[in-house]
Amino acid sequence: MVKAEIRQQLDKLLSSYNRDGSNLIPILQEIQERNGYLPEEAMQKVAQFLKLPESVVYGVSTFYAQFKLVPSGRKIVRVCRGTACYVRGGVRILREVEKHLGIGAEETTTDLEYTLETIACFGSCALAPVVVIDKTVHGRMTPAKVKQILADAGNGDEAKS
Repeated sequence: MVKAEIRQQLDKLLSSYNRDGSNLIPILQEIQERNGYLPEEAMQKVAQFLKLPESVVYGVSTFYAQFKLVPSGRKIVRVCRGTACYVRGGVRILREVEKHLGIGAEETTTDLEYTLETIACFGSCALAPVVVIDKTVHGRMTPAKVKQILADAGNGDEAKS
């Protein structure tokens, strides 16, 4: 997003908040919701608006795992690395996803189509190993199923497994 668009978007967003520092996290959440990450220019403008040092805004944005400082892919692929998934072949599943997407864990494809993340546990242990694409849970994964769900996701057809 170009800087002028970010400024215009931020002006509108910030106009709905008062300058109370307790609004920092809700403001950052809304910026991230709209952009998929927190652009540097946006954090600087928030710091000015709330009259906070930029280091405070940056500190909060790096402390909480929910905030991202770089753009994410349009589709988020999450692979569980919890105990049940690990025991049932989660490492093989992660390697297959990495191979298929051409990126490693916590990376984004250059076309910004996919971001690959690992999660400690989804709480879907009975379905292990588990892969979640956006909000769709795919259980009992195999390397062959990985290829199929990623092909389906690329076509906009996510079928639950």
